[in-house]
Amino acid sequence: MSSHRCLSGAQDAGGDELAKGRGWDVGGAGVRALAIFAAVVALIAAVLAWRARPDVEPLAQLSTGPEFAATTSSAMPTGNVVVAVSGRVIKPGLVRLPAGARVADAIEAAGGVLPGTDLSMINLARKVTDGELIVVGLPPPPGASASPAPEPGAGGLVNLNTATVAQLQTLPGVGPVLAERIVAYREQHGGFKTVADLRKVTGIGDIRYNELKDRVTV
Repeated sequence: MSSHRCLSGAQDAGGDELAKGRGWDVGGAGVRALAIFAAVVALIAAVLAWRARPDVEPLAQLSTGPEFAATTSSAMPTGNVVVAVSGRVIKPGLVRLPAGARVADAIEAAGGVLPGTDLSMINLARKVTDGELIVVGLPPPPGASASPAPEPGAGGLVNLNTATVAQLQTLPGVGPVLAERIVAYREQHGGFKTVADLRKVTGIGDIRYNELKDRVTV
């Protein structure tokens, strides 16, 4: 009986040891399997996320080179004016300029001024008009007009919308400063609508207006 009990106890102990060993082996294999499965799932998720990423098209680079300049210049007003530049410039004579050019552009087209030339009395920002004469650094010759005679309107009147600064100075009481103001008003307001608009020019009061109203037209 004692031998039987000892044998039974040994079997039970051996069974417990075997059961414990088997439980450890199953647990380790399961952990490894789960780790491998998780790695595969993570890899698949990464691949799917990479494939599902949005396609970003690069923005076209904004061109600021010659092509851009050519495009923008084509949208600018076209047309040319011809003016005469004389006096203390390197290349006096006729120059062709785009419409809307300034006196400074005309002088530059004539090669620039000679050393020591005084430009303080010239409005370099004034827009030039077709057919005018720009005298640089010298007073106009006595008795000579600084530009062609004004185109006659009704009764030979001076047209406020087309006359140059020099032509406006042929009017009584109009000097270089007032003539510049008349041209500046014309450019800022798109021209004179009526002769009465002359009153809106700074420096033209009632007395001066009465002297000019019968000598000008629009």
